[in-house]
Formats: sequence, structure tokens, C-alpha cells
Amino acid sequence: MQDSWFKDWFNSKYYHQLYQNRDENEASKFIDKLIDSLAPPKDALMLDLACGKGRHSLQLANKGFDVTGIDLSEMSIQEALAHELPNLHFYKHDMRQTFWINYFDYVFNFFTSFGYFNTARENSNAMQTMSQSLKKKGTLVIDYLNSGYAEDNMIHQEEKIIDQVEYKITKWYDDNKFYKKILIQDEELTSPIHFTEVVSRFSLQDFKEIMNPFGLKIKEVYGDYKLSNYDERKSPRLIIIAEKIN
Repeated sequence: MQDSWFKDWFNSKYYHQLYQNRDENEASKFIDKLIDSLAPPKDALMLDLACGKGRHSLQLANKGFDVTGIDLSEMSIQEALAHELPNLHFYKHDMRQTFWINYFDYVFNFFTSFGYFNTARENSNAMQTMSQSLKKKGTLVIDYLNSGYAEDNMIHQEEKIIDQVEYKITKWYDDNKFYKKILIQDEELTSPIHFTEVVSRFSLQDFKEIMNPFGLKIKEVYGDYKLSNYDERKSPRLIIIAEKIN
């Protein structure tokens, strides 16, 4: 298993091809709903941590907020930079390393962009970055998969063909992680290649324990992009709203 699978996979053209048809309408409605609920002031400073190509960042900026997006993927940031605005900025940065301290009013971590790491220390470092980036009384929003729902609704085998590239996807889990192996066959390749995504099976209680040392207190928990009530088995998402209390 690659120690840092995400470094290579997120910079691969195949990653961007496989996930090119994400539901932009759903993402847009989620941001609208979230901002209506949070009601941030117009001068709020926002960080989109692990921003990818910046689709959420751009929507937040279009609402008039000053937004900074950071991501480890050089390819994603290069694409995001094409959309920079006076109030929208992008940087290549590893979330496990300190970013701007006590600067932002809101930090967002969307679409299960946490829990990739091998060690508790790395997860802790990433959470510390989120906390340190916030001003006191600032708000952290984490949008994560819901482990109970993911277990019950997992499709273990799937095949896709996109522009003559064949993807064979296998999913499974153990006590601690979810795994997704992607086998890729392409005429451009001399032989098939594969990547394996690995994401931690964090529960709500796990997040409480990770957040607590960094002064982050959970205020609200939602179960989907409509901000419905959270259910441990039935909700597709685990969306956490936390406040930096010190």
C-alpha cells in the first residue's frame, strides 16, 4: 500500500477523468444551504482546505466572500488558478503543515478530504492546521462520509469506460479503513496500472476526540447536503459544524 497514495492519484489525469462528472448542482445547492444556515458576515475570511480544482471556493467567492483555497495536488491548483479573482486565491499546500495562523473566520473541508493519512499524528496535524487557521470563535465545517451508511450501501465491484479508458473498481473495508482499488486499462499504457484510495472509518465520536485537543467544540451535526438531521446508519454524510472556543 502506498504510504501517500493521494499525492500520485490526485495528480493523475485518470483521477480527474474518473471523477469529472461529480454532481455540480448538488454541490451548488449545498453551499447555498450551508451559507444560509451559517449566515456569515460579508467581510468573512474563508479557507477551503483541500479545495481540489476550487469548485466550492469559486461559489463562495461569487457570493462576495474573501476565499483562499489550498490543496496538495499541483494539477488541481494549476486548474484552480485559472479562476482566481481579487477575492479568490489558491496555493499549493499540505494540510498537515501550518498555514496562516488565527486568520480565517471560517474553514471548510468538503467532500471527505480528511482521513487519508496512515498515522494518528498526521490526522492530528491536519486538524491542528484547521484550528490554528481559525480566529477565536471561528467556525470549522467538515463534510465527511458517514461510516455506517457507507458500510451498508457499499457497491463492492464496478466497471466504467470513459473515453475508451476502462476502470475496474473494487471496494472493501476493515475495522479502521475504507478501501477503493482502481485498476486502469488504457491503450496509452504498456500495462494496466492501479491506485488504491484509503480513507479512515471515523465516527462522530472519533471526530470529537480528534478535535478536542485543539479547542474545537462541535455545535451542529447534519446527515446530508440538505442539512437534515444526522442518523448513524441512514445518513449518507457526516457534516460537522464546530467552533474554535479558545
